Amino acid sequence: MSEKPSPRADVREHPVAPAPAPASPPPAGYGRVFAVREFRTVFAAHLLSMLGVIVAEIALSVLVYDLTGSALLSALTFALGFLPYVVGGTLLAGVADRFPARRVLVVCDLVCAACVAPMAAPGASIGVLLALRCCLATVSPVFSGTRTATLADILGDGDLFVLGRSLLRITAQSALLVGYGLGGLLLTVVAPRQALLITVATFLASAALLRLGTARRPARAHDGSSLVKDSLRGARQVLAHRRVRALLLLFWIPPVFSVVPEALVAPYADDLGAGSTGLGLLMCALPVGTIAGELLAGARLRPAARERIALPLVCVTLLPYLGYALRPGLVGSLLLLVVAGAGSAYTLGLDQWLVREVPDEVRGRAMTLLTAGLMTFQGVGMALAGVAAELVGVRAAVAGAGVLGTVCCAALALEARRTEAGAGRRGARGRAARRREGRGPSDRKAPETGTG
Repeated sequence: MSEKPSPRADVREHPVAPAPAPASPPPAGYGRVFAVREFRTVFAAHLLSMLGVIVAEIALSVLVYDLTGSALLSALTFALGFLPYVVGGTLLAGVADRFPARRVLVVCDLVCAACVAPMAAPGASIGVLLALRCCLATVSPVFSGTRTATLADILGDGDLFVLGRSLLRITAQSALLVGYGLGGLLLTVVAPRQALLITVATFLASAALLRLGTARRPARAHDGSSLVKDSLRGARQVLAHRRVRALLLLFWIPPVFSVVPEALVAPYADDLGAGSTGLGLLMCALPVGTIAGELLAGARLRPAARERIALPLVCVTLLPYLGYALRPGLVGSLLLLVVAGAGSAYTLGLDQWLVREVPDEVRGRAMTLLTAGLMTFQGVGMALAGVAAELVGVRAAVAGAGVLGTVCCAALALEARRTEAGAGRRGARGRAARRREGRGPSDRKAPETGTG
Protein backbone atom coordinates (compact mmCIF):
# COMPACT_ATOMS: atom_id res chain seq x y z
CA MET A 1 0.00 0.00 0.00
CA SER A 2 1.51 3.35 -1.00
CA GLU A 3 2.03 6.04 1.56
CA LYS A 4 0.52 9.48 1.28
CA PRO A 5 3.01 12.29 0.59
CA SER A 6 3.89 14.30 3.65
CA PRO A 7 1.95 17.57 3.79
CA ARG A 8 4.60 19.36 5.85
CA ALA A 9 5.79 21.65 2.98
CA ASP A 10 2.22 22.60 2.08
CA VAL A 11 1.51 23.39 5.67
CA ARG A 12 4.42 25.81 5.85
CA GLU A 13 3.29 27.63 2.73
CA HIS A 14 -0.48 27.52 3.33
CA PRO A 15 -1.26 27.07 6.99
CA VAL A 16 -4.47 25.19 7.48
CA ALA A 17 -6.77 26.41 10.22
CA PRO A 18 -7.69 23.73 12.72
CA ALA A 19 -10.98 22.08 11.94
CA PRO A 20 -13.76 23.18 14.24
CA ALA A 21 -14.92 20.67 16.79
CA PRO A 22 -17.91 18.77 15.47
CA ALA A 23 -21.14 20.06 16.89
CA SER A 24 -23.08 17.62 18.97
CA PRO A 25 -26.13 16.28 17.15
CA PRO A 26 -29.42 17.95 17.96
CA PRO A 27 -32.12 16.05 19.79
CA ALA A 28 -34.04 13.73 17.52
CA GLY A 29 -37.40 15.28 18.34
CA TYR A 30 -40.81 13.82 17.65
CA GLY A 31 -40.79 15.02 14.04
CA ARG A 32 -38.22 12.39 13.03
CA VAL A 33 -40.43 9.66 14.44
CA PHE A 34 -43.36 10.73 12.30
CA ALA A 35 -41.06 10.71 9.28
CA VAL A 36 -41.10 6.89 9.48
CA ARG A 37 -44.08 5.70 7.41
CA GLU A 38 -44.66 2.48 9.34
CA PHE A 39 -44.73 4.36 12.63
CA ARG A 40 -47.40 6.70 11.27
CA THR A 41 -49.52 3.64 10.53
CA VAL A 42 -48.97 2.18 14.00
CA PHE A 43 -49.73 5.56 15.57
CA ALA A 44 -52.99 5.96 13.64
CA ALA A 45 -54.06 2.43 14.56
CA HIS A 46 -53.22 3.12 18.22
CA LEU A 47 -55.33 6.27 18.19
CA LEU A 48 -58.30 4.44 16.69
CA SER A 49 -58.13 1.51 19.11
CA MET A 50 -57.67 3.82 22.13
CA LEU A 51 -60.76 5.83 21.25
CA GLY A 52 -62.66 2.60 20.66
CA VAL A 53 -61.66 1.23 24.08
CA ILE A 54 -62.69 4.45 25.83
CA VAL A 55 -66.08 4.52 24.10
CA ALA A 56 -66.57 0.86 25.02
CA GLU A 57 -65.71 1.48 28.68
CA ILE A 58 -68.14 4.37 28.98
CA ALA A 59 -70.92 2.65 27.03
CA LEU A 60 -70.54 -0.61 28.96
CA SER A 61 -70.55 1.12 32.31
CA VAL A 62 -73.72 3.03 31.43
CA LEU A 63 -75.33 -0.05 29.86
CA VAL A 64 -74.67 -2.23 32.91
CA TYR A 65 -76.03 0.44 35.23
CA ASP A 66 -79.14 0.88 33.05
CA LEU A 67 -79.79 -2.86 33.10
CA THR A 68 -79.13 -3.47 36.80
CA GLY A 69 -79.33 -0.18 38.64
CA SER A 70 -76.25 -1.39 40.53
CA ALA A 71 -73.34 1.00 41.04
CA LEU A 72 -71.23 -1.98 42.16
CA LEU A 73 -71.70 -3.85 38.88
CA SER A 74 -71.11 -0.65 36.91
CA ALA A 75 -67.81 -0.12 38.75
CA LEU A 76 -66.93 -3.79 38.27
CA THR A 77 -67.10 -3.22 34.52
CA PHE A 78 -64.20 -0.79 34.87
CA ALA A 79 -62.31 -3.08 37.29
CA LEU A 80 -62.49 -5.92 34.77
CA GLY A 81 -60.32 -3.75 32.52
CA PHE A 82 -57.42 -4.34 34.94
CA LEU A 83 -57.75 -7.78 36.50
CA PRO A 84 -57.43 -10.10 33.43
CA TYR A 85 -54.24 -8.36 32.31
CA VAL A 86 -52.18 -10.64 34.53
CA VAL A 87 -53.74 -13.70 32.84
CA GLY A 88 -53.07 -12.56 29.29
CA GLY A 89 -49.69 -11.12 30.18
CA THR A 90 -48.36 -14.35 31.72
CA LEU A 91 -50.17 -17.25 30.04
CA LEU A 92 -50.39 -15.80 26.53
CA ALA A 93 -47.19 -13.73 26.36
CA GLY A 94 -45.51 -16.31 24.11
CA VAL A 95 -47.84 -15.30 21.28
CA ALA A 96 -45.84 -12.09 20.88
CA ASP A 97 -42.66 -13.96 19.90
CA ARG A 98 -43.77 -17.25 18.36
CA PHE A 99 -45.93 -15.75 15.60
CA PRO A 100 -45.20 -12.94 13.10
CA ALA A 101 -45.90 -9.61 14.75
CA ARG A 102 -48.19 -8.22 12.06
CA ARG A 103 -50.38 -11.32 12.22
CA VAL A 104 -50.62 -11.08 16.02
CA LEU A 105 -51.60 -7.42 15.93
CA VAL A 106 -54.27 -7.91 13.24
CA VAL A 107 -55.74 -11.00 14.90
CA CYS A 108 -55.87 -9.23 18.30
CA ASP A 109 -57.82 -6.34 16.75
CA LEU A 110 -60.21 -8.78 15.04
CA VAL A 111 -60.72 -10.71 18.30
CA CYS A 112 -61.50 -7.45 20.11
CA ALA A 113 -64.03 -6.51 17.42
CA ALA A 114 -65.58 -9.99 17.72
CA CYS A 115 -65.85 -9.53 21.49
CA VAL A 116 -67.51 -6.13 21.29
CA ALA A 117 -70.00 -6.98 18.52
CA PRO A 118 -72.14 -9.34 20.69
CA MET A 119 -72.26 -6.67 23.41
CA ALA A 120 -74.28 -4.51 21.06
CA ALA A 121 -76.89 -7.24 20.59
CA PRO A 122 -80.20 -6.34 22.33
CA GLY A 123 -80.43 -9.66 24.16
CA ALA A 124 -76.91 -9.71 25.66
CA SER A 125 -77.15 -10.44 29.40
CA ILE A 126 -75.01 -8.94 32.18
CA GLY A 127 -73.01 -12.14 32.48
CA VAL A 128 -72.22 -12.11 28.77
CA LEU A 129 -71.23 -8.42 28.88
CA LEU A 130 -68.82 -8.94 31.78
CA ALA A 131 -67.36 -12.12 30.29
CA LEU A 132 -66.68 -10.40 26.98
CA ARG A 133 -65.15 -7.47 28.88
CA CYS A 134 -62.74 -9.96 30.49
CA CYS A 135 -61.83 -11.33 27.06
CA LEU A 136 -60.97 -7.83 25.85
CA ALA A 137 -58.71 -7.24 28.83
CA THR A 138 -57.01 -10.61 28.36
CA VAL A 139 -56.12 -9.88 24.73
CA SER A 140 -54.99 -6.31 25.40
CA PRO A 141 -51.54 -7.01 26.97
CA VAL A 142 -50.65 -9.37 24.11
CA PHE A 143 -51.50 -6.65 21.60
CA SER A 144 -49.65 -3.93 23.53
CA GLY A 145 -46.55 -6.05 24.12
CA THR A 146 -46.36 -7.13 20.48
CA ARG A 147 -46.78 -3.55 19.31
CA THR A 148 -44.02 -2.30 21.62
CA ALA A 149 -41.65 -5.02 20.41
CA THR A 150 -42.56 -4.14 16.82
CA LEU A 151 -41.65 -0.51 17.47
CA ALA A 152 -38.06 -1.65 18.02
CA ASP A 153 -38.18 -3.36 14.61
CA ILE A 154 -39.58 -0.24 12.95
CA LEU A 155 -37.60 2.47 14.75
CA GLY A 156 -34.54 0.57 15.99
CA ASP A 157 -33.64 0.22 19.65
CA GLY A 158 -32.22 3.72 20.07
CA ASP A 159 -33.65 7.18 20.61
CA LEU A 160 -36.39 6.90 18.00
CA PHE A 161 -37.81 3.89 19.85
CA VAL A 162 -37.92 5.91 23.08
CA LEU A 163 -39.69 8.81 21.38
CA GLY A 164 -42.12 6.46 19.65
CA ARG A 165 -43.02 4.84 22.98
CA SER A 166 -43.41 8.28 24.48
CA LEU A 167 -45.79 9.36 21.72
CA LEU A 168 -47.99 6.32 22.27
CA ARG A 169 -48.17 7.10 26.00
CA ILE A 170 -48.96 10.75 25.29
CA THR A 171 -51.70 9.65 22.90
CA ALA A 172 -53.15 7.36 25.55
CA GLN A 173 -53.21 10.13 28.16
CA SER A 174 -54.68 12.61 25.67
CA ALA A 175 -57.31 10.11 24.61
CA LEU A 176 -58.34 9.75 28.25
CA LEU A 177 -58.74 13.51 28.57
CA VAL A 178 -60.65 13.96 25.31
CA GLY A 179 -62.26 10.55 24.97
CA TYR A 180 -64.24 10.49 28.19
CA GLY A 181 -65.67 13.92 27.46
CA LEU A 182 -66.58 13.03 23.88
CA GLY A 183 -67.86 9.65 25.00
CA GLY A 184 -70.21 11.28 27.43
CA LEU A 185 -71.48 13.61 24.71
CA LEU A 186 -71.85 10.68 22.32
CA LEU A 187 -74.15 8.89 24.74
CA THR A 188 -76.48 11.90 24.73
CA VAL A 189 -77.01 11.27 20.99
CA VAL A 190 -76.93 7.48 20.65
CA ALA A 191 -77.80 4.56 22.92
CA PRO A 192 -74.97 2.63 24.65
CA ARG A 193 -75.39 -0.41 22.38
CA GLN A 194 -75.13 1.78 19.29
CA ALA A 195 -72.00 3.38 20.70
CA LEU A 196 -70.48 -0.10 20.99
CA LEU A 197 -70.84 -0.50 17.23
CA ILE A 198 -68.50 2.48 16.87
CA THR A 199 -65.94 0.54 18.90
CA VAL A 200 -66.30 -2.43 16.55
CA ALA A 201 -65.60 -0.10 13.62
CA THR A 202 -62.48 1.35 15.25
CA PHE A 203 -61.01 -2.11 15.91
CA LEU A 204 -61.69 -3.19 12.33
CA ALA A 205 -60.13 0.01 10.98
CA SER A 206 -57.07 -0.53 13.20
CA ALA A 207 -56.70 -4.10 11.91
CA ALA A 208 -56.90 -2.90 8.29
CA LEU A 209 -54.27 -0.21 8.88
CA LEU A 210 -51.85 -2.63 10.51
CA ARG A 211 -52.37 -5.29 7.83
CA LEU A 212 -51.86 -2.91 4.92
CA GLY A 213 -49.41 -0.41 6.41
CA THR A 214 -46.81 -2.50 8.24
CA ALA A 215 -44.13 -4.81 6.88
CA ARG A 216 -44.18 -8.60 7.01
CA ARG A 217 -41.63 -9.85 9.55
CA PRO A 218 -40.84 -13.36 10.78
CA ALA A 219 -41.50 -14.63 14.28
CA ARG A 220 -38.72 -14.03 16.79
CA ALA A 221 -38.58 -17.47 18.39
CA HIS A 222 -40.55 -20.71 18.61
CA ASP A 223 -39.31 -23.92 20.24
CA GLY A 224 -42.35 -26.12 19.61
CA SER A 225 -43.53 -26.24 23.23
CA SER A 226 -47.06 -25.38 24.32
CA LEU A 227 -48.08 -21.74 24.40
CA VAL A 228 -48.62 -21.57 28.17
CA LYS A 229 -45.33 -23.35 28.90
CA ASP A 230 -43.49 -21.08 26.50
CA SER A 231 -45.09 -17.98 28.03
CA LEU A 232 -44.24 -18.96 31.60
CA ARG A 233 -40.69 -19.92 30.65
CA GLY A 234 -40.27 -16.57 28.92
CA ALA A 235 -41.53 -14.73 32.00
CA ARG A 236 -39.08 -16.64 34.20
CA GLN A 237 -36.25 -15.88 31.78
CA VAL A 238 -37.06 -12.18 31.77
CA LEU A 239 -37.46 -11.92 35.55
CA ALA A 240 -34.30 -13.97 36.22
CA HIS A 241 -32.21 -11.17 34.67
CA ARG A 242 -31.36 -8.92 37.62
CA ARG A 243 -31.16 -5.64 35.75
CA VAL A 244 -34.26 -6.29 33.64
CA ARG A 245 -36.12 -7.21 36.83
CA ALA A 246 -35.04 -3.95 38.48
CA LEU A 247 -36.17 -1.93 35.46
CA LEU A 248 -39.54 -3.69 35.31
CA LEU A 249 -40.11 -2.93 38.99
CA LEU A 250 -39.28 0.72 38.30
CA PHE A 251 -42.06 0.69 35.71
CA TRP A 252 -44.51 -1.14 38.00
CA ILE A 253 -44.06 0.15 41.55
CA PRO A 254 -44.33 3.96 41.18
CA PRO A 255 -47.82 3.69 39.56
CA VAL A 256 -49.04 1.73 42.62
CA PHE A 257 -48.69 4.99 44.55
CA SER A 258 -49.25 7.53 41.78
CA VAL A 259 -52.82 6.32 41.13
CA VAL A 260 -53.90 6.99 44.72
CA PRO A 261 -55.17 10.56 44.11
CA GLU A 262 -57.07 9.38 41.02
CA ALA A 263 -58.64 6.49 42.91
CA LEU A 264 -59.78 8.87 45.67
CA VAL A 265 -60.65 11.87 43.51
CA ALA A 266 -64.42 11.70 44.11
CA PRO A 267 -64.31 11.77 47.93
CA TYR A 268 -61.48 14.32 47.85
CA ALA A 269 -63.44 16.67 45.59
CA ASP A 270 -66.41 16.27 47.91
CA ASP A 271 -64.21 17.11 50.91
CA LEU A 272 -63.02 20.27 49.12
CA GLY A 273 -66.56 21.19 48.12
CA ALA A 274 -65.23 21.56 44.58
CA GLY A 275 -68.37 20.30 42.84
CA SER A 276 -68.46 18.56 39.47
CA THR A 277 -66.19 21.15 37.85
CA GLY A 278 -63.51 20.66 40.48
CA LEU A 279 -63.88 16.90 40.16
CA GLY A 280 -63.25 17.11 36.43
CA LEU A 281 -60.21 19.34 36.91
CA LEU A 282 -58.72 17.02 39.52
CA MET A 283 -59.18 14.05 37.17
CA CYS A 284 -57.39 15.91 34.38
CA ALA A 285 -54.46 17.33 36.38
CA LEU A 286 -52.29 14.21 36.56
CA PRO A 287 -52.63 13.32 32.84
CA VAL A 288 -51.93 16.95 31.88
CA GLY A 289 -48.73 16.88 33.94
CA THR A 290 -47.73 13.56 32.41
CA ILE A 291 -48.21 14.85 28.86
CA ALA A 292 -46.28 18.04 29.60
CA GLY A 293 -43.39 16.19 31.23
CA GLU A 294 -43.03 13.68 28.41
CA LEU A 295 -43.25 16.35 25.71
CA LEU A 296 -40.60 18.46 27.41
CA ALA A 297 -38.21 15.56 27.98
CA GLY A 298 -38.74 14.11 24.52
CA ALA A 299 -38.44 17.35 22.57
CA ARG A 300 -35.86 19.28 24.61
CA LEU A 301 -33.52 16.74 26.19
CA ARG A 302 -30.90 14.66 24.48
CA PRO A 303 -30.94 10.89 24.95
CA ALA A 304 -28.00 10.97 27.38
CA ALA A 305 -29.71 13.65 29.48
CA ARG A 306 -32.95 11.67 29.64
CA GLU A 307 -31.05 8.63 30.88
CA ARG A 308 -29.09 10.74 33.35
CA ILE A 309 -32.17 12.22 35.02
CA ALA A 310 -34.26 9.03 35.03
CA LEU A 311 -33.26 7.69 38.46
CA PRO A 312 -33.15 11.06 40.29
CA LEU A 313 -36.55 11.91 38.79
CA VAL A 314 -38.19 8.65 39.83
CA CYS A 315 -37.00 9.31 43.41
CA VAL A 316 -38.83 12.66 43.62
CA THR A 317 -41.88 12.17 41.40
CA LEU A 318 -44.13 11.20 44.34
CA LEU A 319 -42.89 13.89 46.75
CA PRO A 320 -45.63 16.40 45.70
CA TYR A 321 -48.18 14.08 47.31
CA LEU A 322 -46.77 15.02 50.71
CA GLY A 323 -48.35 18.43 50.12
CA TYR A 324 -51.77 16.89 50.76
CA ALA A 325 -50.86 16.83 54.46
CA LEU A 326 -50.91 20.66 54.37
CA ARG A 327 -54.59 20.60 53.38
CA PRO A 328 -54.27 22.58 50.11
CA GLY A 329 -57.30 23.96 48.35
CA LEU A 330 -58.38 23.14 44.83
CA VAL A 331 -55.69 25.24 43.10
CA GLY A 332 -52.92 23.91 45.33
CA SER A 333 -54.07 20.33 44.78
CA LEU A 334 -54.10 20.82 41.01
CA LEU A 335 -50.54 22.17 41.07
CA LEU A 336 -49.33 19.24 43.16
CA LEU A 337 -50.88 16.75 40.75
CA VAL A 338 -49.49 18.47 37.64
CA VAL A 339 -45.97 18.49 39.10
CA ALA A 340 -46.24 14.84 40.14
CA GLY A 341 -47.47 13.90 36.67
CA ALA A 342 -44.57 15.73 35.01
CA GLY A 343 -42.17 13.57 37.01
CA SER A 344 -43.26 10.52 35.04
CA ALA A 345 -40.87 11.66 32.29
CA TYR A 346 -38.41 9.26 33.95
CA THR A 347 -40.00 6.51 31.83
CA LEU A 348 -38.16 7.75 28.71
CA GLY A 349 -34.83 6.80 30.27
CA LEU A 350 -36.21 3.46 31.46
CA ASP A 351 -37.48 2.65 27.98
CA GLN A 352 -34.00 3.03 26.54
CA TRP A 353 -32.41 0.83 29.21
CA LEU A 354 -35.04 -1.88 28.95
CA VAL A 355 -34.95 -2.28 25.17
CA ARG A 356 -31.16 -2.35 25.37
CA GLU A 357 -31.09 -5.15 27.97
CA VAL A 358 -33.83 -7.48 26.75
CA PRO A 359 -32.65 -10.12 24.24
CA ASP A 360 -34.34 -10.00 20.84
CA GLU A 361 -35.77 -13.51 21.09
CA VAL A 362 -37.84 -12.68 24.20
CA ARG A 363 -38.56 -9.02 23.50
CA GLY A 364 -42.24 -9.61 22.73
CA ARG A 365 -42.76 -11.61 25.92
CA ALA A 366 -40.88 -9.01 27.98
CA MET A 367 -42.98 -6.13 26.64
CA THR A 368 -46.20 -8.10 27.17
CA LEU A 369 -45.14 -8.81 30.74
CA LEU A 370 -44.34 -5.11 31.18
CA THR A 371 -47.84 -4.09 30.07
CA ALA A 372 -49.57 -6.76 32.16
CA GLY A 373 -47.62 -5.85 35.28
CA LEU A 374 -48.23 -2.14 34.82
CA MET A 375 -52.01 -2.52 34.58
CA THR A 376 -52.18 -5.10 37.36
CA PHE A 377 -50.13 -3.02 39.78
CA GLN A 378 -52.26 0.04 39.02
CA GLY A 379 -55.38 -1.96 39.85
CA VAL A 380 -53.78 -3.12 43.11
CA GLY A 381 -52.86 0.47 43.92
CA MET A 382 -56.42 1.65 43.41
CA ALA A 383 -57.76 -1.07 45.68
CA LEU A 384 -55.20 -0.33 48.41
CA ALA A 385 -55.98 3.38 48.14
CA GLY A 386 -59.61 2.69 49.02
CA VAL A 387 -58.59 0.59 52.02
CA ALA A 388 -56.15 3.24 53.25
CA ALA A 389 -58.72 6.03 52.86
CA GLU A 390 -61.21 4.06 54.97
CA LEU A 391 -58.60 3.71 57.73
CA VAL A 392 -56.87 7.12 57.82
CA GLY A 393 -58.83 9.43 55.51
CA VAL A 394 -58.23 10.65 51.98
CA ARG A 395 -55.57 13.30 52.65
CA ALA A 396 -53.52 11.04 54.89
CA ALA A 397 -53.78 8.21 52.36
CA VAL A 398 -52.39 10.41 49.56
CA ALA A 399 -49.62 11.86 51.75
CA GLY A 400 -48.77 8.36 52.99
CA ALA A 401 -48.55 7.16 49.40
CA GLY A 402 -46.05 9.95 48.78
CA VAL A 403 -43.85 8.89 51.70
CA LEU A 404 -43.99 5.13 51.20
CA GLY A 405 -43.77 5.44 47.42
CA THR A 406 -40.70 7.67 47.60
CA VAL A 407 -38.94 5.17 49.89
CA CYS A 408 -39.74 2.30 47.49
CA CYS A 409 -38.66 4.30 44.45
CA ALA A 410 -35.36 5.26 46.09
CA ALA A 411 -34.65 1.60 46.95
CA LEU A 412 -35.40 0.51 43.38
CA ALA A 413 -33.26 3.34 41.97
CA LEU A 414 -30.33 2.14 44.08
CA GLU A 415 -30.82 -1.40 42.78
CA ALA A 416 -30.94 -0.11 39.20
CA ARG A 417 -27.75 1.87 39.80
CA ARG A 418 -25.99 -1.21 41.16
CA THR A 419 -27.02 -3.31 38.17
CA GLU A 420 -26.01 -0.55 35.75
CA ALA A 421 -22.29 -1.16 36.43
CA GLY A 422 -22.71 -4.86 35.70
CA ALA A 423 -24.59 -4.09 32.51
CA GLY A 424 -21.77 -1.81 31.37
CA ARG A 425 -19.17 -4.52 31.99
CA ARG A 426 -21.26 -7.10 30.09
CA GLY A 427 -21.63 -4.69 27.20
CA ALA A 428 -17.86 -4.06 27.09
CA ARG A 429 -17.15 -7.81 27.14
CA GLY A 430 -19.68 -8.34 24.32
CA ARG A 431 -18.08 -5.64 22.17
CA ALA A 432 -14.62 -7.11 22.79
CA ALA A 433 -15.87 -10.57 21.82
CA ARG A 434 -17.38 -9.23 18.61
CA ARG A 435 -14.07 -7.55 17.73
CA ARG A 436 -12.19 -10.82 18.33
CA GLU A 437 -14.64 -12.64 16.08
CA GLY A 438 -14.40 -9.96 13.40
CA ARG A 439 -18.04 -8.90 13.83
CA GLY A 440 -19.45 -5.45 14.31
CA PRO A 441 -22.21 -4.53 16.73
CA SER A 442 -24.78 -4.66 13.93
CA ASP A 443 -23.96 -8.21 12.80
CA ARG A 444 -26.68 -9.77 14.96
CA LYS A 445 -28.33 -12.67 13.16
CA ALA A 446 -31.98 -12.38 12.31
CA PRO A 447 -34.31 -14.98 13.84
CA GLU A 448 -34.43 -18.08 11.70
CA THR A 449 -37.66 -19.52 13.02
CA GLY A 450 -41.23 -18.65 12.14
CA THR A 451 -42.94 -17.67 8.95
CA GLY A 452 -43.85 -14.32 7.57
